[in-house]
Amino acid sequence: MNEKFTVMCIVGARPNFMKIAPIIEAFKQHTPDISTILLHTGQHYDHAMKTLLFDQLGIPVPDIDLEVRGGSHAQQTANIMLKFEPVLAEHKPDALLVVGDVNSTIACALVAIKMHIPVIHVEAGLRSRDIAMPEEVNRLLTDQISQLLFTTERLGDENLQAEGIGKDRISFAGNVMIDTLLKNKEIAPSLAESLSINGISDAMPAIAAKNGKFAFLTLHRPSNVDHKETLQQLLGAITKIANEIPIIFAVHPRTKGNLDKFGLSDVLAHKNIFTTPPVGYLDSITFMANACVVLTDSGGIQEETTALGVPCLTMRENTERWITVTEGTNTIVGTDPDKLLSEFKNIMEGKGKAGRRPELWDGEASVRIAQYIQRWFLSGKHKIQG
Repeated sequence: MNEKFTVMCIVGARPNFMKIAPIIEAFKQHTPDISTILLHTGQHYDHAMKTLLFDQLGIPVPDIDLEVRGGSHAQQTANIMLKFEPVLAEHKPDALLVVGDVNSTIACALVAIKMHIPVIHVEAGLRSRDIAMPEEVNRLLTDQISQLLFTTERLGDENLQAEGIGKDRISFAGNVMIDTLLKNKEIAPSLAESLSINGISDAMPAIAAKNGKFAFLTLHRPSNVDHKETLQQLLGAITKIANEIPIIFAVHPRTKGNLDKFGLSDVLAHKNIFTTPPVGYLDSITFMANACVVLTDSGGIQEETTALGVPCLTMRENTERWITVTEGTNTIVGTDPDKLLSEFKNIMEGKGKAGRRPELWDGEASVRIAQYIQRWFLSGKHKIQG
């Protein structure tokens, strides 16, 4: 009789669902002796999530919701730990699986390791070298206390080994985010449908007038939107880009609040800037795939544009996803408006990065992860002596 194992999977923010979903599906399809419990900390809560994620994409509804809402980094991390500990004690899974680098990742990993439950970290080894980023702290600490680390690129393996983590704990598996992207690309709406769904159908004539060319823009990082001078500089360059081609701007609530606070909302009235609240995942795929350039400060979008072969200009001083720069379509422009405009000009002149899809970004990362975990369980290496 085969031994049975249980893995508790943690999600805290919307991108986590995109990473967890293919892993849970892979467990079901390829490792039937492993059952899963999906726990949502509630770190990021969105009333539209049920429609946009669970129903539309077939992503599993969480078995448990801790309903932690908001607060500072310390408050959020502490509240997750306090609520998570009794849940973990009740269920006693054989392992805890966390993804990415949000506060939920480190909070739940800390509770698990102190209770002698092994931690599996998917998307390990990414480094920006910017300790001022909360996500970098979460990445560093989670990797140190994880027993099994799955990387998305070879550089991740090198980073982990340089930090003293043994090769026997590391497995290069590929990128589960790309599993979800490739699975859903074929069912994404047409551009006209996505524009209509998001109430910006009036963008279509403007896009048609530019032979189908437009930019897709997201901007949300505190380092960009919480400082008036930085935000104003970026908006100045964005306005100049809008003078050339239409821009679809998915406006994050934080960004919208600061535009109002700093008196910068006038930029949204530009005739070639078409604004919408954050869009659903399928619409995001549509906008990225059809854009001639994507402007962003998001981490995941850097990966998705590389997989889609679309030029991406990242408005950050660094990135933890260097393979999107060295092999993909991503260019780091920082917050320098001149560099942003210069790289945009290159793209419009056909000199943008062509890039290629990185090794093992093939839609099968989740299967490799599930099968590796099964072998790991059967070997008995997962057991922590308490």
